Amino acid sequence: MELRLTPPTTVGVGAPRPARLPGLEAGAGAAAGAVPEAGGFGQAFKTALHNVSAAQDRAGRLQTEFQLGNPNVSLEQTMLAMQKSQIGFQAALHVRNRMMQAYTDVMNMQV
Repeated sequence: MELRLTPPTTVGVGAPRPARLPGLEAGAGAAAGAVPEAGGFGQAFKTALHNVSAAQDRAGRLQTEFQLGNPNVSLEQTMLAMQKSQIGFQAALHVRNRMMQAYTDVMNMQV
């Protein structure tokens, strides 16, 4: 038995389409009304990383402004921004670690 995986980006006009699994057709399952975004998980992860980076930049700017004595920036506001960026970074790191573990598990599977 031959098992061949075809990435979705290499499926062309004349290429055979990969077989669909039963129950995964449109309208099947609990998420029948859910429409996946065009980018999928990769795009969602990329957007999340950009959001984490923006939160870290904002926290850094607030730290600098607070240290320079800007009266419009409070210690509470600065600490809250720092904690938000830290939580976002930790969440992104956990997702990356889970993805790497899943990749390693799949690569170590015997076929």
